[in-house]
Amino acid sequence: MSTTSAIDWAARAAELRIDGRIVIDGQRRDAASGETFAKNSPIDGRALAPVARGREADIDAAVKSARAAFDDGRWSAKAPAVRKKILQRFAEKILAAKDELALLETLDMGKPIQYSLAVDVPSTARTIAWYAEAVDKIYDEIAPTGPNALALITREAMGVVGVIVPWNYPMIMAAWKLGPALATGNSVVLKPSEKSPLTALRLAEIAVEAGVPPGVFNVVPGYGQEAGEALALHMDVDALGFTGSTRTGRRMLEYAGRSNLKRIYNELGGKSAFVVFPDFADIERAARTVAGSMFFNQGESCNAPSRVLVHESVADHFVEIVAAEAPQYMPADPLDTSTVMGALVDDTQLRTVMGYIEAGRSEGATCVAGGRQARAASGGYYVEPTVFDRVDNGMKIAREEIFGPVLSVIRFKTEAEAIALANNSSFGLQASVWSDNVNRAHRVARALRAGTVHVNQYDEDDITVPFGGYKQSGNGRDKSLHAFDKYTELKTTWLRIDAA
Repeated sequence: MSTTSAIDWAARAAELRIDGRIVIDGQRRDAASGETFAKNSPIDGRALAPVARGREADIDAAVKSARAAFDDGRWSAKAPAVRKKILQRFAEKILAAKDELALLETLDMGKPIQYSLAVDVPSTARTIAWYAEAVDKIYDEIAPTGPNALALITREAMGVVGVIVPWNYPMIMAAWKLGPALATGNSVVLKPSEKSPLTALRLAEIAVEAGVPPGVFNVVPGYGQEAGEALALHMDVDALGFTGSTRTGRRMLEYAGRSNLKRIYNELGGKSAFVVFPDFADIERAARTVAGSMFFNQGESCNAPSRVLVHESVADHFVEIVAAEAPQYMPADPLDTSTVMGALVDDTQLRTVMGYIEAGRSEGATCVAGGRQARAASGGYYVEPTVFDRVDNGMKIAREEIFGPVLSVIRFKTEAEAIALANNSSFGLQASVWSDNVNRAHRVARALRAGTVHVNQYDEDDITVPFGGYKQSGNGRDKSLHAFDKYTELKTTWLRIDAA
C-alpha cells in the first residue's frame, strides 16, 4: 500500500494543475482588470501558475458578496450547532485533501514537505474543528441588575471580517482567524500574501464543498498596496485580523482611522529572548532545543527564539553545542521527505537575510556557524543555518526581526541583567526561561514582558492557549476561546420589569 513517505513528490508536483483565480461568492473568477502576476516556486524558481492580481474592484466585489451573505442570514442566522456541523465537515475535507494542500504549501513558500504534511495541514484542520466544536458551548450572560430589570449580555457576529495573512504559515495563520470568525457567524474576505496565495484559494473551494454557503468565505489574492490596502480601507468591513510585520501593522491602524474605525487586531513581529541560566543542568537539551526551534521553517517564524541570552559561565559550552547542531539543518530539496530545512520564500527575503548576516559581521559579532547562501545552483533561495556569538543587544541582528535562520547569542552576568536585556526590545511576543530553580523560573517569567513565556522548553503549542504579544508585537489574541472576543460584539438588552 502506498504511504505518504513513498510518494514521489517531484513527480506529483509536475502533474499538479493550479488555479490562481479569485474565489468570490463560491465561484472562481478572473480579476476585474484581467491582470495576473507570476507565481514561481522558491524551491527552484519553477513557474507554478499565473495568479489573479486582485485590486480595489475585486475587493469591493468580495466585500459586497460577504455583506449580502451576512445580511440575508444564510450563515449568520444558522444555529451554532448547524454551523458547527458544517465547519467540522470543512475540517474533514481539509484532511482528505492533505496531500494536495501540503504540496501546494511546499511549492508555494518552500517549507519541507514533511512539515507541510505533519504540521500545517493537520493544524489547519484541527483549528477549524476546535472552533466549530466550541461555538455552541459559549453562553451569554445576565447581569445582576436587581429585581426590577433584566439585562441580557449577548455576543453577536461583527458582520464582514477582513483577514490578511503572511506568507510563512499561510494555512495555519488563516485558520486561526477563519475558525472563530466563521464559527460565530461572520462572513470573511481573506487576502493572502502574494508570496503564498495558493492554499488559501483552495481552502475557499473546499469550504463550499463542505457546505459553507457561497459568499461567506471569499479569497482575493493580490499585492498588499493594492488588494490589502483596499480591504483595510473598505467602509463596509467591520473588523480586520492582520498578521504580518510591525511596519505594515502600523499602516493597518492608519487605514482604520482613515475609513470607518473598523476594529484592527494585529499579530506582529517578534525578537524572542531565550534565557539560559547556569543552574539548568541539561545545557545540551537547551542548546538542541533552540537550534530546532530557530531553524524550523527556515527561521521564518515570528516567534523564533532569535536572541539567546546565556550566562557567561556556560556560554562557551552552549555555543559549541549549537554550532555543532547547525549543520544538521542544512537546507535541502523541500520535496524530499528527509529534508528538515527548505527554501526562503523568495529572492527578496534571501537578500534581506544575507544583508543581516553581513551586518552582523560588520558590527563585530562572531559567526561560528553558517553565514553563506546555499544551493545557489538549484535556482532556489537557501541560506545556511547561521549562529553568531559575542552579539551585543544593540546590534542590528539583535534588534530587528530577520525572518531567516540566523541566531544571535548574547552573554550576561546576572539575573537582573538578563531580564533587562530580554525586555530591552520593541517586541514582546514570546520568551523562554531555562532554570532548575523554581523560584528563579517563576520570578523571571513574571518579569519578562512577553505574551507567552516558556519554562525549560520552547514552542510547545496547543489551540487551547492564546497566542499574541506585548508592545509592538501586536494586540488581541489568536487561538483559544479568547479569539472569539475579536470577532463578536457584546450587546446589552435592558428590560424594565414593572411591579405587579
